[in-house]
Amino acid sequence: MIGGGALLLAGAAAYGWRAATGTMSDYNSYAAQLRAPLATDPSALDLIRYATLAANSHNAQPWHFRIGDNVIDVLPDMARATPVVDPDDHHLFVTLGCAAENLAIAAAATGHAGDVQVDNTGDVHVDVTKGPAHRSQLFDAIPRRQSTRAVYDGRPVSAEDLETLRKSAQMDGVRLVLITDRTQIDQVRDLVIAGNTAQLHNPAFMAELKHWLRFNPRDAMARGDGLFTAASGNPVMPSMLGGFAVDTFFTPSAENDKYARQINSSAGLAIFVSEREDKAHWVATGRACQRFALAATALSLKHAFVNQPVEVAALRSELATLIGEPGLRPDLVMRFGYGAEMPFSPRRLVEAVVIP
Repeated sequence: MIGGGALLLAGAAAYGWRAATGTMSDYNSYAAQLRAPLATDPSALDLIRYATLAANSHNAQPWHFRIGDNVIDVLPDMARATPVVDPDDHHLFVTLGCAAENLAIAAAATGHAGDVQVDNTGDVHVDVTKGPAHRSQLFDAIPRRQSTRAVYDGRPVSAEDLETLRKSAQMDGVRLVLITDRTQIDQVRDLVIAGNTAQLHNPAFMAELKHWLRFNPRDAMARGDGLFTAASGNPVMPSMLGGFAVDTFFTPSAENDKYARQINSSAGLAIFVSEREDKAHWVATGRACQRFALAATALSLKHAFVNQPVEVAALRSELATLIGEPGLRPDLVMRFGYGAEMPFSPRRLVEAVVIP
C-alpha cells in the first residue's frame, strides 16, 4: 500500500507538472504552424506572418504592421521596447529592419515588388505591387532560421561560403567585419564576458530580462513572445519556479563559462557596423543582418547573437578599435558555425501585430 501510494503521488505530481508547463509536442506543433510554407499567392497577412519570423532583441517583437494600398508598413511598437538593454531604441529599429527584409524577400518570391523605403522617423514601407516572382534561397530559409544558443561543433567554414555570407549582407551604409582568426575571436569573447558580467550585476537589467523569460511551453504559446528557456537548451518548469531558478542558478560565473564555450566552439564572428548613428542606418543594419542570417541558414550554418559589447556603451569603442573601425559604433555581434537544431522561439499571431 505504501508503494502504491507513492506511485499514485508521483503520478499526480507528474500530471500537475505537465498541466503547469504544457508539453513540447504541443509546442512543436504550434511552432510548425507559425512556420508553415506560404501559398503561391499569399495574402498580406501571410506575408506579415513570414515577416514576424525575423530576428529581434529579447524576442519582444516590437513591431506593428499596417496594410495599405500596395504597401505594407513596418512600424515600431514602443510598448514593447526594452529600455534597459536598449536605452536609445537602437535594437528596436534594427529589429524593424530584420522584419522588413523578411517581408521584402517573401513579397519578391511570391510575385510582388518587395522594394523597401525608410523615412526619417524609422518607419519602413515595403512595396507589394504585383510583379514577377523572384524566389531565392533566402526565401526558403525564412521559416528555418533560428538563433541557436548552443555549443557548435567547431568546424571551420569554407572560404567560398564565407564569401557567400559576405555578399549576402551587402547593404548601403552598413559594414560587415567577418572574424575567423582565433586570436581575434578570443579578444571579442573577452569583451562579451566583460559586458555580460556588467549586465548581470545590474538589477534593472536582470528585472527586464526576467520579464521576457518564458519557462515552459504553455507560457510561451500563451504569450507568443519572450525568451523560451527550451530554445536555449535550458529545462522547462512551472512559471512560479522560474524566478527562483534564475536567482539560484543564473550567476555571472556560470553564464560567462557558457558564453566562453559557445564562442570557442563557433567558426567565426560577424560584426555589423553602420556608417551613421540614425534610425535609417539602424534599419539598414537589421536588413543586412537578416540577410546574413538567412544565407547562413541556407548553408546549414547556425548563428546566435552575442551583443554584450555593443549593449554596454563603455565597451563599444574598444570593440570598434579591435575590428578596425575606430570612431564608429558597432551595432551587432553574431557568432556562427555548425550545430544541432534547437526548439524555435514563439511568435505572436498575425492578428496581434496588424493595426488599422
